[in-house]
Amino acid sequence: MIGNLQLYVLIALAIVVFAVQVYALFDAARRPARGYTAEGKLSKPIWLLILGVAAALGFLGLPSPIALTSRGFLNVIAVVAALVYLVDVRPRLLAYGTGKGRSQGSGGW
Repeated sequence: MIGNLQLYVLIALAIVVFAVQVYALFDAARRPARGYTAEGKLSKPIWLLILGVAAALGFLGLPSPIALTSRGFLNVIAVVAALVYLVDVRPRLLAYGTGKGRSQGSGGW
């Protein structure tokens, strides 16, 4: 009973961590490249590479449905990159919008 509960908790945590990694990757892709350089951060392509590798490792770290084992150490390593982006880089990029041609504060409806 307790073993099953631990397995379900590990599966849930692995899925949440993977979702955070994917969110960080898509958010980084939406931000304009000029924001990265203007804020003195690594360039956008480098962050996309880092977060893409992190998301791939996170996917590989998901529990295997066949063996029902967890490779959680991959998620622990990979989630660090996503957390660094979300805590340090993303807040500084928010002022630059999403790079879709409209600047923030341009009005609208």
